[in-house]
Amino acid sequence: MNDFEAVSEQHEAKRLLSAALAEGPAHAYLLHGPSGVGKRDLALLFAAELLGDHARVERRSHPDLYVLEPLGDQIRIDDIRTLRHDLHMRPFEASRRVYLVFGADTMNEDAADALLKDLEEPPPYAVIVLVGDDLGPLPETIRSRCQLVPFRRLSEPALRDAIAKHAAGLSEAEVATLARTAGGRLGRALQLLDPAAAGRRAELIRVARGVYTEPGFDTSASTEALVAGIAERGSEAKDVAEARLETMEMTGREAEQYARRAQRGAEREELLALLEELEWWYRDLVVVAVGAEGAAVHVDHLAELRADATQERLLGAERACELVRAAWREAEELQVSTPLALEALLIRLRGELAPAAAPV
Repeated sequence: MNDFEAVSEQHEAKRLLSAALAEGPAHAYLLHGPSGVGKRDLALLFAAELLGDHARVERRSHPDLYVLEPLGDQIRIDDIRTLRHDLHMRPFEASRRVYLVFGADTMNEDAADALLKDLEEPPPYAVIVLVGDDLGPLPETIRSRCQLVPFRRLSEPALRDAIAKHAAGLSEAEVATLARTAGGRLGRALQLLDPAAAGRRAELIRVARGVYTEPGFDTSASTEALVAGIAERGSEAKDVAEARLETMEMTGREAEQYARRAQRGAEREELLALLEELEWWYRDLVVVAVGAEGAAVHVDHLAELRADATQERLLGAERACELVRAAWREAEELQVSTPLALEALLIRLRGELAPAAAPV
């Protein structure tokens, strides 16, 4: 019996990894799917089962566990060279060594080529577990040498149950909004329960509405407010990482990199989540305008949406969705300057949705 049930849903992933424990693991796995749906947790639980020591795996202090995460936005060839050197060391305590590579989809081309050599002919005692949000950036040669373990966005009922357990005092509308805003990601749903996250969300909605309700809407000031929220989220993640370091056997440069990586990763996730919710706000204008309120994400703001969702604003809201979706893709795929990208987006949104000038 394993502890996989601690992770919500993900039945196919649990089935595949449970079979690996029962029948003996393959040499390499690739856990893939959206962020915040349990990949990291299940990868660590799988490693703990393989090594037979949950406590030390959780602390990342087991001598036969190797964890690699991207520093900044990429895993580079030097990181893989260090892993490869370790890969050819025999187990210290357990019958195998487990290598967890988080953010595997951030490997640059040279790093992926270097790892491929050991995926083709791995030592018999090694189990390599790659974890990534997106299969696309990974070469087919890497994917074909791993057993694929897919993860899905969680269902709305699962998110509602999890939210209700963590915050029993919320209204039904608040629970529904958080579950829908989280987009099937439990990590995002639980994060939104934090008062600071609620404040950032309120500011985002203020900006989303201000684009079309405020005649003197200030794109620069609004950009600064959104960027400050992203930086706040990064600082929170850095503080959590630094606190966690007290229970982990990391020191010096390694510890500093770990905290910085957590900060940068949180800032990127916050930017993408911000853009996703911004698109949903303008989508909600469309669905409310056409009489489909039941499909709205922002259930706790239906009064404002009913007031805002005019037929005159419908076409602009549709174009606004397209603009935000394009900005999300650019931020997800490329290195962008967050302040410049957000201000440019707000200017374009203003162009589509600006309130009509008052008659002279």
